[in-house]
Amino acid sequence: MTGLDTNVLVRYLAQDEPKQAARATRLIEEELSVAEPGFISLVVLVELCWVLRRLYSASADELLATVEDLLNTPRFQLERRDVVTATVQFMKAGDGAKAGFADVLIAQLAAAQGCSRTVSFDNAAVRYAGMTLLA
Repeated sequence: MTGLDTNVLVRYLAQDEPKQAARATRLIEEELSVAEPGFISLVVLVELCWVLRRLYSASADELLATVEDLLNTPRFQLERRDVVTATVQFMKAGDGAKAGFADVLIAQLAAAQGCSRTVSFDNAAVRYAGMTLLA
């Protein structure tokens, strides 16, 4: 297994820097496999969503589609695949897409660990990610 940093995935998805994009593409499409997958940590996944949103103006729907593509690509192994899947499902239901990916992931990780609630001062996280306002 090969750990992947955020910048490798960004170059692969954005194809914006020719030399690095070509190398990232070769790695992902020719060197990674089901037997030798690329590992995507939760930190990398959150950074990826942040970069795609902030620097490439990706919409919430585009981010969800990207995360789903990563989940459905056998050559990638995602950390806590179960929680990432639950995060995507939550965001696709109701107003979940109005929350940030990181906020929903935080709440889903806490729930998966048995937490009865996740508290926040962030009103959007409370309203859309299922957190509880700490007042």
